[in-house]
Amino acid sequence: MVAHRRLVSTVLLVLVLPLTWVSHAAAAPQKQTEPKAEQNLIKEIRHQLVLLPYYSVFDNLAFKVQGSKVILLGQVVRPTLKSDAEAAVKSVEGVTSVENDIEVLPPSPMDDQIRRAVFHAIYGEPQLSRYAESAVPSIHIIAKNGHVTLEGVVDNETDKNLAGLRANGVPNVFSVKNNLVVPGSSK
Repeated sequence: MVAHRRLVSTVLLVLVLPLTWVSHAAAAPQKQTEPKAEQNLIKEIRHQLVLLPYYSVFDNLAFKVQGSKVILLGQVVRPTLKSDAEAAVKSVEGVTSVENDIEVLPPSPMDDQIRRAVFHAIYGEPQLSRYAESAVPSIHIIAKNGHVTLEGVVDNETDKNLAGLRANGVPNVFSVKNNLVVPGSSK
């Protein structure tokens, strides 16, 4: 088929989409360039990754789909989560190969302390506490060598900026990169 011969555009999905955003995404019209089969494949891969038992607020899992090949991306605290993610994606019908580019963060007591402190700073803020209500909170905190990256989805720019400010206020944090996404925002 023509769809199999052409190079399918790469799709990058952040797996920490909160249920509120997923419902908005489901209501939005799908891209005409993505065949229904590819949309189903993406949905199933996301589902399998979110169900991983040790996937937490301190991990960031993402992926790209290129035809039937899946490229896993992100950062994890536990090496077993990297291998579990690969195994889960390999089991999805329609996936022929998996490239596992997930980074395992180096063990660091200082980074562990930073993760906990940033978690309390963000989720202890009354305006942001609602993001902690799902099984895997929607604001993910990645700490590496004292540098923090925020990944995930929030409802508005105010929440995005507040999360960044709260993370910046944590002692021993050298820098904060705020990659939080606001659905419908052009930024």
